[in-house]
Amino acid sequence: MLNKNKKAWVVAVDMGYGHQRAAYPLKEFAYNGDIINVNNYKGIPKEDLRNWNQSKKFYNFISRFKNFPLIGEYAFKIFDKFQAIPNFYPKRNLSRINLQLLSVISLIKKGWGKHFVEKIKKKNIPLITSFFVPAYMAEIHNFSNDIYILVCDADISRAWAPYKPSISKIKYLAPNHRVVERLKLYGVAKNKIFLSGFPLPLENLGNKNLDILKHDFGNRLVNLDPSHKRIDKYKGSIIKELGKRNFSHHKEKKLSLTFAVGGAGAQRDLGITIVKSLIEKIKNKEIQINLIAGIHNDVNQFFKENIKKLGLGAEIDKGIKIIFASEKGEYFKKFNQILRKTDILWTKPSELSFYVALGIPIIMSDPIGSQEIFNKKWLMTIGAGIPQENPKYTNEWLFEWLEGGVLVEAAINGYFKAEKFGLFNIEKIVFGDHQKIKEIEKYPQY
Repeated sequence: MLNKNKKAWVVAVDMGYGHQRAAYPLKEFAYNGDIINVNNYKGIPKEDLRNWNQSKKFYNFISRFKNFPLIGEYAFKIFDKFQAIPNFYPKRNLSRINLQLLSVISLIKKGWGKHFVEKIKKKNIPLITSFFVPAYMAEIHNFSNDIYILVCDADISRAWAPYKPSISKIKYLAPNHRVVERLKLYGVAKNKIFLSGFPLPLENLGNKNLDILKHDFGNRLVNLDPSHKRIDKYKGSIIKELGKRNFSHHKEKKLSLTFAVGGAGAQRDLGITIVKSLIEKIKNKEIQINLIAGIHNDVNQFFKENIKKLGLGAEIDKGIKIIFASEKGEYFKKFNQILRKTDILWTKPSELSFYVALGIPIIMSDPIGSQEIFNKKWLMTIGAGIPQENPKYTNEWLFEWLEGGVLVEAAINGYFKAEKFGLFNIEKIVFGDHQKIKEIEKYPQY
Protein backbone atom coordinates (compact mmCIF):
# COMPACT_ATOMS: atom_id res chain seq x y z
CA MET A 1 0.00 0.00 0.00
CA LEU A 2 0.95 3.65 -0.22
CA ASN A 3 3.01 5.21 2.56
CA LYS A 4 0.57 7.72 4.06
CA ASN A 5 3.34 9.30 6.15
CA LYS A 6 4.91 10.81 3.03
CA LYS A 7 3.29 14.15 2.22
CA ALA A 8 3.37 16.70 -0.57
CA TRP A 9 1.37 19.66 -1.73
CA VAL A 10 -0.95 18.14 -4.34
CA VAL A 11 -2.26 20.92 -6.56
CA ALA A 12 -4.76 20.91 -9.42
CA VAL A 13 -6.89 23.46 -11.24
CA ASP A 14 -10.69 23.44 -11.29
CA MET A 15 -11.15 23.63 -15.05
CA GLY A 16 -12.91 20.68 -16.65
CA TYR A 17 -12.17 17.27 -15.12
CA GLY A 18 -8.72 16.40 -16.47
CA HIS A 19 -6.35 18.08 -14.03
CA GLN A 20 -8.37 17.15 -10.94
CA ARG A 21 -8.88 13.56 -12.12
CA ALA A 22 -5.11 13.21 -12.50
CA ALA A 23 -4.54 14.59 -9.00
CA TYR A 24 -7.32 12.57 -7.32
CA PRO A 25 -5.32 9.30 -6.95
CA LEU A 26 -2.57 11.27 -5.17
CA LYS A 27 -4.90 12.36 -2.35
CA GLU A 28 -3.19 9.92 0.03
CA PHE A 29 -0.02 12.03 -0.29
CA ALA A 30 -1.80 15.38 0.03
CA TYR A 31 -0.90 17.45 3.07
CA ASN A 32 -3.87 17.49 5.50
CA GLY A 33 -5.62 15.21 2.99
CA ASP A 34 -6.52 18.19 0.81
CA ILE A 35 -5.92 18.62 -2.91
CA ILE A 36 -5.57 22.36 -3.49
CA ASN A 37 -7.31 23.89 -6.48
CA VAL A 38 -5.06 26.81 -7.25
CA ASN A 39 -7.84 28.81 -8.90
CA ASN A 40 -10.36 28.73 -6.03
CA TYR A 41 -8.59 27.95 -2.73
CA LYS A 42 -9.65 29.67 0.51
CA GLY A 43 -8.28 33.19 0.72
CA ILE A 44 -7.27 33.56 -2.93
CA PRO A 45 -6.76 37.27 -3.78
CA LYS A 46 -9.48 38.83 -5.93
CA GLU A 47 -7.06 39.73 -8.72
CA ASP A 48 -5.73 36.16 -8.90
CA LEU A 49 -9.28 34.81 -8.91
CA ARG A 50 -10.23 37.19 -11.71
CA ASN A 51 -7.33 35.94 -13.89
CA TRP A 52 -8.36 32.32 -13.33
CA ASN A 53 -12.07 32.91 -13.86
CA GLN A 54 -11.50 34.59 -17.20
CA SER A 55 -9.66 31.50 -18.44
CA LYS A 56 -12.22 29.07 -17.05
CA LYS A 57 -15.25 30.91 -18.47
CA PHE A 58 -13.66 31.15 -21.88
CA TYR A 59 -12.68 27.46 -21.86
CA ASN A 60 -16.23 26.34 -20.96
CA PHE A 61 -17.77 28.72 -23.48
CA ILE A 62 -15.56 27.69 -26.39
CA SER A 63 -15.99 23.96 -25.58
CA ARG A 64 -19.79 24.26 -25.79
CA PHE A 65 -19.78 26.80 -28.61
CA LYS A 66 -17.80 24.33 -30.74
CA ASN A 67 -21.08 22.46 -31.39
CA PHE A 68 -22.72 25.58 -32.80
CA PRO A 69 -23.25 25.07 -36.57
CA LEU A 70 -20.51 26.40 -38.89
CA ILE A 71 -19.14 29.30 -36.84
CA GLY A 72 -18.55 27.21 -33.68
CA GLU A 73 -16.08 24.87 -35.36
CA TYR A 74 -14.22 27.80 -36.93
CA ALA A 75 -14.00 29.72 -33.64
CA PHE A 76 -12.65 26.65 -31.83
CA LYS A 77 -9.94 26.11 -34.45
CA ILE A 78 -8.70 29.68 -33.91
CA PHE A 79 -8.63 29.13 -30.13
CA ASP A 80 -6.89 25.76 -30.51
CA LYS A 81 -4.03 27.29 -32.50
CA PHE A 82 -2.82 28.98 -29.31
CA GLN A 83 -2.35 25.59 -27.61
CA ALA A 84 -1.47 23.51 -30.67
CA ILE A 85 1.09 20.72 -30.46
CA PRO A 86 3.62 20.86 -33.31
CA ASN A 87 4.42 17.80 -35.44
CA PHE A 88 6.94 15.56 -33.73
CA TYR A 89 8.89 14.76 -36.90
CA PRO A 90 11.32 15.83 -38.10
CA LYS A 91 12.94 16.04 -34.66
CA ARG A 92 14.24 19.54 -34.05
CA ASN A 93 14.74 22.17 -31.39
CA LEU A 94 11.26 23.27 -30.25
CA SER A 95 12.36 25.31 -27.22
CA ARG A 96 11.21 28.63 -28.63
CA ILE A 97 8.41 29.94 -26.40
CA ASN A 98 4.87 30.41 -27.69
CA LEU A 99 2.32 33.15 -27.02
CA GLN A 100 0.40 31.06 -24.47
CA LEU A 101 3.49 30.55 -22.31
CA LEU A 102 4.62 34.16 -22.71
CA SER A 103 1.29 35.53 -21.45
CA VAL A 104 1.28 33.17 -18.45
CA ILE A 105 4.83 34.06 -17.41
CA SER A 106 4.10 37.77 -17.80
CA LEU A 107 1.16 37.58 -15.39
CA ILE A 108 3.15 35.54 -12.85
CA LYS A 109 6.02 38.04 -12.87
CA LYS A 110 3.47 40.76 -12.10
CA GLY A 111 2.46 38.87 -8.94
CA TRP A 112 -0.09 36.28 -10.06
CA GLY A 113 0.17 33.28 -7.73
CA LYS A 114 2.52 34.90 -5.21
CA HIS A 115 -0.08 34.54 -2.43
CA PHE A 116 -0.52 30.84 -3.28
CA VAL A 117 3.24 30.21 -3.18
CA GLU A 118 3.67 32.07 0.12
CA LYS A 119 0.94 29.80 1.50
CA ILE A 120 2.68 26.56 0.52
CA LYS A 121 6.15 27.82 1.55
CA LYS A 122 5.07 27.38 5.17
CA LYS A 123 5.62 23.63 4.95
CA ASN A 124 8.88 22.16 3.62
CA ILE A 125 7.42 19.44 1.40
CA PRO A 126 7.41 18.86 -2.39
CA LEU A 127 4.84 20.24 -4.80
CA ILE A 128 3.07 17.96 -7.28
CA THR A 129 0.77 19.72 -9.71
CA SER A 130 -1.28 18.40 -12.62
CA PHE A 131 -1.14 21.77 -14.41
CA PHE A 132 1.88 23.74 -15.51
CA VAL A 133 0.82 27.19 -14.24
CA PRO A 134 1.15 26.42 -10.48
CA ALA A 135 4.63 24.99 -11.14
CA TYR A 136 5.71 28.20 -12.88
CA MET A 137 4.23 30.24 -10.04
CA ALA A 138 6.22 28.18 -7.53
CA GLU A 139 9.50 28.53 -9.41
CA ILE A 140 9.21 32.26 -10.14
CA HIS A 141 8.09 33.06 -6.59
CA ASN A 142 10.98 31.05 -5.07
CA PHE A 143 9.43 27.86 -3.70
CA SER A 144 12.45 26.06 -2.27
CA ASN A 145 11.42 22.37 -2.34
CA ASP A 146 11.04 20.05 -5.36
CA ILE A 147 8.45 20.94 -7.99
CA TYR A 148 6.84 18.19 -10.09
CA ILE A 149 4.48 18.58 -13.04
CA LEU A 150 2.21 15.58 -13.62
CA VAL A 151 1.39 15.52 -17.34
CA CYS A 152 -2.23 14.61 -18.16
CA ASP A 153 -2.08 13.89 -21.91
CA ALA A 154 -0.21 11.64 -24.32
CA ASP A 155 1.48 14.65 -25.93
CA ILE A 156 1.82 18.28 -24.90
CA SER A 157 2.26 21.80 -26.25
CA ARG A 158 5.27 24.05 -25.63
CA ALA A 159 3.40 25.75 -22.76
CA TRP A 160 4.06 22.68 -20.57
CA ALA A 161 7.81 23.32 -20.61
CA PRO A 162 9.31 26.21 -18.61
CA TYR A 163 10.28 29.62 -19.98
CA LYS A 164 13.97 28.69 -19.66
CA PRO A 165 13.85 24.88 -19.65
CA SER A 166 17.61 24.28 -19.52
CA ILE A 167 17.99 25.98 -16.13
CA SER A 168 14.57 25.27 -14.58
CA LYS A 169 14.35 23.14 -11.43
CA ILE A 170 10.94 21.75 -12.41
CA LYS A 171 10.74 17.96 -12.78
CA TYR A 172 8.25 16.00 -14.88
CA LEU A 173 6.13 12.91 -14.28
CA ALA A 174 5.48 11.70 -17.82
CA PRO A 175 2.60 9.33 -18.65
CA ASN A 176 4.23 7.80 -21.74
CA HIS A 177 7.39 7.70 -23.81
CA ARG A 178 6.22 10.32 -26.31
CA VAL A 179 5.92 12.96 -23.58
CA VAL A 180 9.47 12.13 -22.44
CA GLU A 181 10.81 12.71 -25.94
CA ARG A 182 8.62 15.78 -26.51
CA LEU A 183 9.96 17.45 -23.35
CA LYS A 184 13.51 16.88 -24.58
CA LEU A 185 12.65 18.67 -27.85
CA TYR A 186 11.32 21.56 -25.75
CA GLY A 187 14.70 21.79 -24.04
CA VAL A 188 13.99 20.09 -20.70
CA ALA A 189 17.04 18.28 -19.30
CA LYS A 190 16.83 14.48 -19.40
CA ASN A 191 17.51 14.17 -15.66
CA LYS A 192 14.40 16.26 -14.95
CA ILE A 193 12.07 13.81 -16.73
CA PHE A 194 10.67 10.63 -15.18
CA LEU A 195 8.60 8.13 -17.12
CA SER A 196 6.18 7.37 -14.31
CA GLY A 197 2.99 6.50 -16.14
CA PHE A 198 -0.38 8.11 -15.42
CA PRO A 199 -1.72 7.62 -11.85
CA LEU A 200 -4.79 5.38 -11.77
CA PRO A 201 -7.19 5.34 -8.79
CA LEU A 202 -6.17 3.08 -5.92
CA GLU A 203 -9.76 1.84 -5.63
CA ASN A 204 -9.44 0.40 -9.15
CA LEU A 205 -5.99 -1.10 -8.57
CA GLY A 206 -6.29 -2.56 -5.08
CA ASN A 207 -2.64 -2.55 -4.08
CA LYS A 208 0.81 -3.05 -5.62
CA ASN A 209 -0.23 -6.60 -6.56
CA LEU A 210 -3.20 -5.14 -8.47
CA ASP A 211 -5.64 -7.56 -6.85
CA ILE A 212 -8.77 -5.50 -7.65
CA LEU A 213 -7.64 -4.71 -11.18
CA LYS A 214 -6.87 -8.36 -11.95
CA HIS A 215 -10.22 -9.52 -10.57
CA ASP A 216 -12.18 -6.92 -12.57
CA PHE A 217 -10.21 -7.49 -15.77
CA GLY A 218 -10.75 -11.24 -15.55
CA ASN A 219 -14.51 -10.76 -15.24
CA ARG A 220 -14.57 -8.22 -18.05
CA LEU A 221 -12.81 -10.46 -20.57
CA VAL A 222 -15.57 -13.05 -20.68
CA ASN A 223 -18.15 -10.32 -21.31
CA LEU A 224 -16.12 -8.91 -24.18
CA ASP A 225 -15.49 -12.29 -25.79
CA PRO A 226 -18.79 -14.20 -25.96
CA SER A 227 -17.31 -16.82 -28.31
CA HIS A 228 -14.20 -17.29 -26.11
CA LYS A 229 -11.99 -17.27 -29.21
CA ARG A 230 -9.60 -14.59 -27.92
CA ILE A 231 -9.70 -15.81 -24.34
CA ASP A 232 -8.64 -19.26 -25.49
CA LYS A 233 -5.98 -17.77 -27.80
CA TYR A 234 -4.33 -15.82 -24.98
CA LYS A 235 -5.28 -18.21 -22.16
CA GLY A 236 -1.73 -18.99 -21.12
CA SER A 237 -0.63 -15.36 -20.91
CA ILE A 238 -3.85 -14.29 -19.19
CA ILE A 239 -3.63 -16.98 -16.48
CA LYS A 240 0.06 -16.18 -15.94
CA GLU A 241 -0.79 -12.49 -15.46
CA LEU A 242 -4.07 -12.74 -13.53
CA GLY A 243 -3.82 -16.08 -11.77
CA LYS A 244 -6.30 -18.93 -12.16
CA ARG A 245 -8.75 -17.55 -9.60
CA ASN A 246 -9.22 -14.41 -11.73
CA PHE A 247 -9.66 -16.30 -14.99
CA SER A 248 -13.31 -17.00 -15.74
CA HIS A 249 -15.24 -18.56 -18.62
CA HIS A 250 -18.61 -17.71 -17.10
CA LYS A 251 -20.46 -14.41 -17.44
CA GLU A 252 -21.55 -12.99 -14.09
CA LYS A 253 -23.47 -9.99 -15.45
CA LYS A 254 -24.83 -8.46 -18.63
CA LEU A 255 -22.66 -6.31 -20.90
CA SER A 256 -22.04 -2.84 -19.47
CA LEU A 257 -21.31 0.32 -21.48
CA THR A 258 -20.41 3.62 -19.78
CA PHE A 259 -20.68 6.91 -21.65
CA ALA A 260 -18.86 9.90 -20.16
CA VAL A 261 -19.36 13.49 -21.28
CA GLY A 262 -16.51 15.98 -20.89
CA GLY A 263 -16.13 18.57 -18.16
CA ALA A 264 -18.01 21.23 -20.10
CA GLY A 265 -20.92 18.85 -20.74
CA ALA A 266 -20.67 19.48 -24.48
CA GLN A 267 -21.49 15.95 -25.69
CA ARG A 268 -24.70 15.23 -23.82
CA ASP A 269 -26.69 14.72 -27.05
CA LEU A 270 -24.43 11.82 -27.98
CA GLY A 271 -25.42 9.94 -24.82
CA ILE A 272 -29.10 10.07 -25.76
CA THR A 273 -28.34 9.05 -29.35
CA ILE A 274 -26.59 5.94 -27.99
CA VAL A 275 -29.51 5.10 -25.69
CA LYS A 276 -32.02 5.58 -28.53
CA SER A 277 -30.12 3.16 -30.76
CA LEU A 278 -29.93 0.55 -28.00
CA ILE A 279 -33.56 0.74 -26.84
CA GLU A 280 -34.39 -2.87 -27.67
CA LYS A 281 -31.15 -4.19 -26.16
CA ILE A 282 -31.88 -2.25 -22.96
CA LYS A 283 -35.47 -3.51 -22.75
CA ASN A 284 -34.33 -7.08 -23.36
CA LYS A 285 -31.72 -6.70 -20.58
CA GLU A 286 -28.87 -7.45 -22.97
CA ILE A 287 -26.91 -4.35 -21.98
CA GLN A 288 -26.48 -1.99 -19.02
CA ILE A 289 -25.97 1.70 -19.89
CA ASN A 290 -24.24 4.11 -17.50
CA LEU A 291 -24.48 7.79 -18.42
CA ILE A 292 -21.92 9.99 -16.67
CA ALA A 293 -23.35 13.44 -15.97
CA GLY A 294 -20.45 14.38 -13.67
CA ILE A 295 -21.20 17.43 -11.54
CA HIS A 296 -23.53 19.07 -14.06
CA ASN A 297 -27.13 18.92 -12.85
CA ASP A 298 -28.28 20.34 -16.19
CA VAL A 299 -26.73 17.30 -17.91
CA ASN A 300 -28.27 15.04 -15.26
CA GLN A 301 -31.74 16.50 -15.90
CA PHE A 302 -31.19 16.43 -19.68
CA PHE A 303 -30.48 12.70 -19.52
CA LYS A 304 -33.51 11.98 -17.32
CA GLU A 305 -35.93 14.01 -19.42
CA ASN A 306 -34.81 12.54 -22.73
CA ILE A 307 -34.76 8.97 -21.42
CA LYS A 308 -38.38 9.43 -20.37
CA LYS A 309 -39.23 10.85 -23.82
CA LEU A 310 -37.87 7.61 -25.29
CA GLY A 311 -40.30 5.64 -23.13
CA LEU A 312 -37.52 4.28 -20.93
CA GLY A 313 -38.37 6.06 -17.69
CA ALA A 314 -38.84 2.73 -15.92
CA GLU A 315 -35.25 1.80 -16.78
CA ILE A 316 -33.70 4.73 -14.87
CA ASP A 317 -31.62 3.32 -11.98
CA LYS A 318 -32.08 -0.14 -13.51
CA GLY A 319 -31.02 -0.75 -17.12
CA ILE A 320 -29.86 2.85 -17.35
CA LYS A 321 -27.93 4.50 -14.53
CA ILE A 322 -27.08 8.19 -14.43
CA ILE A 323 -23.97 9.05 -12.43
CA PHE A 324 -24.22 12.52 -10.92
CA ALA A 325 -22.64 14.18 -7.90
CA SER A 326 -22.66 17.65 -6.42
CA GLU A 327 -18.89 18.00 -6.25
CA LYS A 328 -15.91 16.51 -8.05
CA GLY A 329 -14.43 14.42 -5.24
CA GLU A 330 -17.72 12.57 -4.85
CA TYR A 331 -18.07 12.30 -8.63
CA PHE A 332 -14.62 10.74 -9.06
CA LYS A 333 -15.43 8.23 -6.32
CA LYS A 334 -18.74 7.25 -7.98
CA PHE A 335 -17.13 7.11 -11.41
CA ASN A 336 -14.34 4.83 -10.22
CA GLN A 337 -16.92 2.53 -8.62
CA ILE A 338 -18.94 2.24 -11.83
CA LEU A 339 -15.74 1.58 -13.80
CA ARG A 340 -15.23 -1.63 -11.85
CA LYS A 341 -18.42 -2.97 -13.45
CA THR A 342 -17.85 -1.37 -16.86
CA ASP A 343 -16.96 -3.46 -19.90
CA ILE A 344 -16.73 -0.65 -22.47
CA LEU A 345 -15.99 3.05 -21.94
CA TRP A 346 -17.26 5.50 -24.56
CA THR A 347 -15.72 8.96 -24.21
CA LYS A 348 -13.69 11.57 -25.99
CA PRO A 349 -9.92 10.90 -25.85
CA SER A 350 -9.25 12.99 -22.76
CA GLU A 351 -7.14 12.09 -19.71
CA LEU A 352 -9.42 9.04 -19.50
CA SER A 353 -7.37 7.62 -22.38
CA PHE A 354 -4.91 6.30 -19.80
CA TYR A 355 -7.66 4.29 -18.11
CA VAL A 356 -7.25 1.65 -20.83
CA ALA A 357 -4.51 0.33 -18.52
CA LEU A 358 -7.40 -1.01 -16.40
CA GLY A 359 -8.23 -3.31 -19.30
CA ILE A 360 -11.24 -1.28 -20.44
CA PRO A 361 -11.52 -0.68 -24.21
CA ILE A 362 -12.38 2.88 -25.20
CA ILE A 363 -14.76 3.85 -27.98
CA MET A 364 -13.58 7.33 -28.92
CA SER A 365 -16.00 10.14 -29.68
CA ASP A 366 -14.67 13.12 -31.61
CA PRO A 367 -11.63 14.76 -29.96
CA ILE A 368 -11.88 18.35 -28.77
CA GLY A 369 -8.61 20.22 -29.09
CA SER A 370 -5.08 19.46 -30.16
CA GLN A 371 -4.13 17.39 -27.11
CA GLU A 372 -7.10 15.07 -27.58
CA ILE A 373 -6.17 14.49 -31.22
CA PHE A 374 -2.79 13.25 -29.98
CA ASN A 375 -4.44 11.16 -27.24
CA LYS A 376 -6.54 9.52 -29.95
CA LYS A 377 -3.40 8.80 -31.97
CA TRP A 378 -1.74 7.22 -28.92
CA LEU A 379 -4.76 5.01 -28.21
CA MET A 380 -4.82 3.80 -31.78
CA THR A 381 -1.06 3.20 -31.76
CA ILE A 382 -1.33 0.79 -28.85
CA GLY A 383 -4.60 -0.67 -30.19
CA ALA A 384 -6.65 0.12 -27.08
CA GLY A 385 -9.05 2.73 -28.50
CA ILE A 386 -11.40 2.58 -31.48
CA PRO A 387 -13.06 5.60 -33.16
CA GLN A 388 -16.83 5.51 -32.95
CA GLU A 389 -18.93 4.59 -35.95
CA ASN A 390 -22.20 6.45 -36.58
CA PRO A 391 -23.85 6.53 -33.10
CA LYS A 392 -27.32 6.22 -34.67
CA TYR A 393 -26.47 2.63 -35.59
CA THR A 394 -24.72 1.62 -32.37
CA ASN A 395 -27.07 -1.34 -32.07
CA GLU A 396 -25.52 -2.77 -35.22
CA TRP A 397 -21.79 -2.11 -35.17
CA LEU A 398 -21.23 -2.43 -31.40
CA PHE A 399 -22.35 -6.05 -31.36
CA GLU A 400 -20.46 -6.83 -34.56
CA TRP A 401 -17.34 -5.55 -32.82
CA LEU A 402 -18.18 -7.72 -29.84
CA GLU A 403 -18.54 -10.88 -31.90
CA GLY A 404 -15.51 -10.04 -34.03
CA GLY A 405 -13.20 -9.67 -31.06
CA VAL A 406 -12.45 -5.98 -31.69
CA LEU A 407 -13.32 -4.91 -28.15
CA VAL A 408 -11.64 -7.75 -26.27
CA GLU A 409 -8.44 -7.20 -28.29
CA ALA A 410 -8.54 -3.51 -27.33
CA ALA A 411 -9.02 -4.43 -23.66
CA ILE A 412 -6.04 -6.81 -23.73
CA ASN A 413 -3.85 -4.26 -25.54
CA GLY A 414 -4.69 -1.55 -23.00
CA TYR A 415 -3.99 -3.79 -20.03
CA PHE A 416 -0.64 -5.04 -21.30
CA LYS A 417 0.65 -1.96 -23.17
CA ALA A 418 -0.39 1.02 -21.02
CA GLU A 419 1.34 1.66 -17.69
CA LYS A 420 -0.62 0.47 -14.65
CA PHE A 421 1.86 1.35 -11.90
CA GLY A 422 1.92 5.14 -12.34
CA LEU A 423 0.64 5.88 -8.83
CA PHE A 424 3.27 3.69 -7.19
CA ASN A 425 6.05 4.96 -9.48
CA ILE A 426 5.18 8.55 -8.56
CA GLU A 427 5.46 7.67 -4.88
CA LYS A 428 8.98 6.31 -5.48
CA ILE A 429 10.08 9.26 -7.61
CA VAL A 430 8.78 12.09 -5.43
CA PHE A 431 9.85 10.61 -2.12
CA GLY A 432 13.37 9.68 -3.11
CA ASP A 433 13.44 6.04 -4.15
CA HIS A 434 14.56 6.83 -7.71
CA GLN A 435 16.72 3.74 -8.17
CA LYS A 436 13.67 1.48 -8.00
CA ILE A 437 12.03 3.12 -11.01
CA LYS A 438 11.96 1.08 -14.19
CA GLU A 439 14.39 2.29 -16.79
CA ILE A 440 12.76 4.14 -19.70
CA GLU A 441 14.01 1.49 -22.12
CA LYS A 442 11.94 -1.18 -20.34
CA TYR A 443 8.68 0.60 -21.05
CA PRO A 444 6.68 0.07 -24.24
CA GLN A 445 7.87 2.77 -26.65
CA TYR A 446 4.51 4.48 -27.08
